[in-house]
Amino acid sequence: MNPMPLWKRLTLLVICALGIITAMPNLNYTNVERHNDAVAAIAASGGVATPEQEADAALWPGFLPSALVNLGLDLRGGAHLLAEVKVADVYKARMDALWPEVRDALRPLRDQVGNVRRQPSPDGTLRVAISNAAGLTAALDAVNALASPVVSLTGVGQNDIDVTVEGEEIVIQLSEAERTATDNRTILQSLEIIRRRVDEVGTREPTIQRQGADRILIQVPGIGSAAELKALIGTTAKLTFNAVVGRTSDAGADPGARNLLLPSMTESGTYYIVEETPVVTGEELTDAQPAFDQNNRPAVNFRFNPTGARKFGDYTAANIGAPFAIVLDNEVISAPVIQSHIPGGSGIITGSFSVEESTQLAILLRAGALPAEMTFLEERTVGPELGQDSIDAGKIAALVSMCAVVFFMWASYGLFGLFANFALAINMALIFGALSVIGGTLTLPGIAGIVLTIGMAVDANVLVFERIREELRIAKSPGRAIELGYERAKSAIVDANITTFITAVVLFAVGAGPVRGFAITLGIGIITSVFTALFVTRVFVEMWFSRKRPKTLTV
Repeated sequence: MNPMPLWKRLTLLVICALGIITAMPNLNYTNVERHNDAVAAIAASGGVATPEQEADAALWPGFLPSALVNLGLDLRGGAHLLAEVKVADVYKARMDALWPEVRDALRPLRDQVGNVRRQPSPDGTLRVAISNAAGLTAALDAVNALASPVVSLTGVGQNDIDVTVEGEEIVIQLSEAERTATDNRTILQSLEIIRRRVDEVGTREPTIQRQGADRILIQVPGIGSAAELKALIGTTAKLTFNAVVGRTSDAGADPGARNLLLPSMTESGTYYIVEETPVVTGEELTDAQPAFDQNNRPAVNFRFNPTGARKFGDYTAANIGAPFAIVLDNEVISAPVIQSHIPGGSGIITGSFSVEESTQLAILLRAGALPAEMTFLEERTVGPELGQDSIDAGKIAALVSMCAVVFFMWASYGLFGLFANFALAINMALIFGALSVIGGTLTLPGIAGIVLTIGMAVDANVLVFERIREELRIAKSPGRAIELGYERAKSAIVDANITTFITAVVLFAVGAGPVRGFAITLGIGIITSVFTALFVTRVFVEMWFSRKRPKTLTV
């Protein structure tokens, strides 16, 4: 029997030791989690720690690894939402934003087209009427000049708007290619904004992913309830700065064409008539922070990007003495009078806020406005007690299966079965160590993957041991039988596990949520089980054989 080189043995033992060390924090999960939270909080505060944080930070030695396997929604408890994004809302916003550009493009052609008016039309459609039908061709050319190429791979060579003529009206709509591209951008933007909002409150390992054409799955472990999660992400937090046309106490007042009647957030019974097209929108904000105004009341400081700063500055310079409405989600927060030109693109939002409300508003504004309204189709709250029940059930299943496998291997293969059992324990440590290092999330199906791996982990050992038995039957020496057993079983073991690993990869690629959790643990388990079966158990066997040098061998 040719023994494994010393350097290879040492490498294998080091890998096993590292796996055990990285898995150790999961045996003391609660204390290590408190340690990690305290260390993160101390670092965020610039090294200043409270007595409680210092106590928590001391719960785990700083020189040891502290990465943990993240627990999924079904194990930790939390909130689950399935939201539908109303992508059609974006079409209307695009047409509303296009109207000033169309009006400006037709202004130099006033002698040819006459008066230009926007006509009532369905959402997502812009109808423009001109008083001089003879100038229709010139108007059509001017509007067509506003078209831009579609920014998507499938829309190459196409324009973003379709311009047609109906009677004496020009009808403008988004092209089909642009609608498809807009839908995709809207979903991706919604995903990013939701992710940023959830990250702001420090939750652990949320699952935020697209499902189908216009739906988003949101799972946040550790949050109190689905209602709390909806309050965080459900509002569009749409901030606009609109010109004020008038003020009234009549809730049924007619605001007039292209105007809006909006209630005041702070003045009961007061309504503002504002222009529908905003001067600046929250999309042009670059920062928002909770603050206090000159009267020491909670407020929010904001700052625009260069484009928004220019618009804001130009408008305030041209409208000194006029009121200016700050509108959040179709409610007027405040309508201050412009006292002077405001350059620089920064300002402050004041109102009847509490400190918590100003902080929440700053988070929503800083994360950005959702591009479209969301409808929640499904909501579910998983309590931490139910999650703990799942963990306990998973532990029992893993322990029962491991005990059964350990007994079977010992009863069937004696000492060699014990070697396989030691390797199985190392295999479990390697799985949890790998999940901790990569920041993997363990779900209930993931526990099922681990339980399945327990059986699969010794399957390779069974093939090796049976092969050794066959070699012994044809009068091979013990050393030669062990060597041939490992060599000739290797191809069958690798081939069988590659096919299962391919299945795990496909499950991860096309699956979502818990299915991916199962695929991750199964994939890692396949790799570690092959490693322990072909190398770790062989090290144990070789170390035993080199010490005992038996003349006969019973497997």
